[in-house]
Amino acid sequence: MRPFLKWAGGKYRLIDRIREKMAAGKRIVEPFSGSCALSLNCNYQQYWMNDINTDLITLYKSIQVEGETFIDFCRSFFVPINNTEERYYELREQFNKEKNPVIKSAIFLYLNRHDFNGLCRYNSKGEFNVPFGRYKNPYFPEKELNHFYKHFKEALFTNVDFEEVMNQALSGDVIYCDPPYVPLSLTSNFTSYSVGGFSEEDQIRLAECAKRLSEKGITVIISNHYNEFTARLYKSAILDTFPVQRFISCDGNNRNAVEEVLAVF
Repeated sequence: MRPFLKWAGGKYRLIDRIREKMAAGKRIVEPFSGSCALSLNCNYQQYWMNDINTDLITLYKSIQVEGETFIDFCRSFFVPINNTEERYYELREQFNKEKNPVIKSAIFLYLNRHDFNGLCRYNSKGEFNVPFGRYKNPYFPEKELNHFYKHFKEALFTNVDFEEVMNQALSGDVIYCDPPYVPLSLTSNFTSYSVGGFSEEDQIRLAECAKRLSEKGITVIISNHYNEFTARLYKSAILDTFPVQRFISCDGNNRNAVEEVLAVF
C-alpha cells in the first residue's frame, strides 16, 4: 500500500530491496519515518515511528487517536471551492497560525495534496511556505489513510532527535534510517551543508550510532547517496549500491540515474 502523503525521497519503490536486507525481529524502528512507506508494508509485532518534523508526527497521532472521525474531517477540505490559489493561501496562513492539533493536521494533509509537488518546506520563521500546485482534481487518499490507521493502531510515534531513539534500541529491533541525503557532489565546503538542519556531523553521528548498535547484535540499515564520503562513512557496513532515476533540476525532462547505497550494519 502506498503512503497517504506525497513525500520527497519516499522509499515506496525500494521497499522490496530494503526488506531483503532486514533481519527477523519483533519491532521495526524508523528514526526518520517520513511517509512511513517501508513500515506500512512490513509485518512486525511493534512499530516505532519517529521524525523531527513536528507537524508530521502530530498528523500521525491525530489519525491514530481520532481514526475514521479524523479521516472524515480531512475529506471536508478536499472540495472544489478549496482548490483555488486564493483559498490555498488562506488555508496555508491558517495552518501557520493554528493551535488546535487536529485542525492543523487536517490542513497539513490538504497542503500536502494541493501544494507544488507535495513538498514540505518551511521558512526561517518556521512557516510552511510551499506554493500552490494547480492540480485539476487533487486526490483524497481515503483508502491509504484507513490502511495507515489500521496498521499503526498500537504504534509509538515520537518527535525527537534520531540518536535518542537509537539509544533506546533493544535486542530484537530492526532499525531503518532514511536521513536527509548527503550532496551528490562533495566540495571543500561540505561543512556548510544542511538540509533540515542535518549536517556532516549528524551524518557521522548516525553512522557511529549504527556501528555501535551492530556491535550489540542490532541490525541497522541506512539509505543515502553513494559517493566518496558515504563510502568512507559506511566502510564497516555491507554496502549495496544501485542506480536510482531522479529529477536533478527544475527541468522535468532532465532525469539522470544517481547512485544510492543501502548500508547494512
